[in-house]
Amino acid sequence: MVVGNLDETGRKMATTKVRATERQGGPKHNRLMAATLVAWLALVSLTGCDVERRKSDAELGLNPQQAAGRKIYDNYCDRCHRPYSTKGKKGPGLKGIFQHQYLSLSGLPANDDRVGDIIRNGRPDMPGYGQTLSQQDIQDLLAYLHTL
Repeated sequence: MVVGNLDETGRKMATTKVRATERQGGPKHNRLMAATLVAWLALVSLTGCDVERRKSDAELGLNPQQAAGRKIYDNYCDRCHRPYSTKGKKGPGLKGIFQHQYLSLSGLPANDDRVGDIIRNGRPDMPGYGQTLSQQDIQDLLAYLHTL
């Protein structure tokens, strides 16, 4: 709203007077901001449900061979397999892989020979790493998988 005022010489000056609700954004703006904040907080809380701080090798009690295997796992396996969960990504979760007599998807024995073969040769939906990883890399990876 524009209001006329007089200056010290008596001339009329135009000044702008803004209503309090216009200055603060108004009730509709406040409701929109509140709704946006609530939606953002809900999104943050939902995405945080499945996130857990990554433990260090020392916190997990890994020996040097297992720690080397963990690095290999991070570089090659983590994109498709979750290490500390039975839920998978593209492939099955690997928590407790050697705790069962047989592998969950293939039914093969859960031992170093069979799991090593899968790592080297792959499966229908998994690439083989026999041309990428050395025999020592595979042994290190198997040592880490035994800790899951």
